[in-house]
Amino acid sequence: MVETDVTFKTADGTCDAAFIHPPNGAHAAVVIWTDAFGLRPSMRDMARRLATDGYSVLVPNPFYRVAAAVSLGHISGFNFADPDQRAKIMSLMGSVTAEGAAERDATAFVTWLDQQPQVDRTSNVGTQGYCMGGSLCFRTAATVPGRIGAVGSFHGGGLVTDKPNSPDRLIPKTKARFYVAVAANDDEKQPDAKDVLKSAFAEADRPAEVEVYQAMHGWCVPDMPSGGGPPIYNAQEAERAWAKLTALYRVALA
Repeated sequence: MVETDVTFKTADGTCDAAFIHPPNGAHAAVVIWTDAFGLRPSMRDMARRLATDGYSVLVPNPFYRVAAAVSLGHISGFNFADPDQRAKIMSLMGSVTAEGAAERDATAFVTWLDQQPQVDRTSNVGTQGYCMGGSLCFRTAATVPGRIGAVGSFHGGGLVTDKPNSPDRLIPKTKARFYVAVAANDDEKQPDAKDVLKSAFAEADRPAEVEVYQAMHGWCVPDMPSGGGPPIYNAQEAERAWAKLTALYRVALA
């Protein structure tokens, strides 16, 4: 595979990203929306794994409006219970979750990909996201419905809210197939969310699967910090989720 650090213009500035793809040919593209810890080795590893399956993968730094990915540091030792640490990460998240930000980014990401010779523009684009990235995938699919053919949301945050742009309310604007993997502790906090999503998918006639995993929020990401508690990453359930994702891509990114 070929791995390149790239930069490109968006409506809000210059985004830095990793672009990873097979060495030859043009392939269906995938955009990975990271969790709140941003572009880092674990996210690059996911992209490399997809590239070995024959996809051209873009992993943007979602916080480029604030800082380049190389300056954000590593997440080792992060404690969700520490209010100061949590405030810093919430500030980063706010830069991309702000009204219209993800929509502008989605347009820029897909436009850039479609200009690359390693991308097959006759194939649909996939997008997958983790934690905050789960909801950003929905916003991407609603913004570029003619290009996004598959959405994978893993322990996505805020998928059902009372806001006008709540991800569940965006489903009718999409044309993608969806796989939504929900953490058990997220389901405990918001037990009706999965049913709201299922109803919204059915009403919009969108092919979708919503599944609750017996795993903690963040279980798909190997370097997710535990904050002194039990390990969050669950290798067995992460592999099951990955198999669901790649099965989705095989069907939807034709």
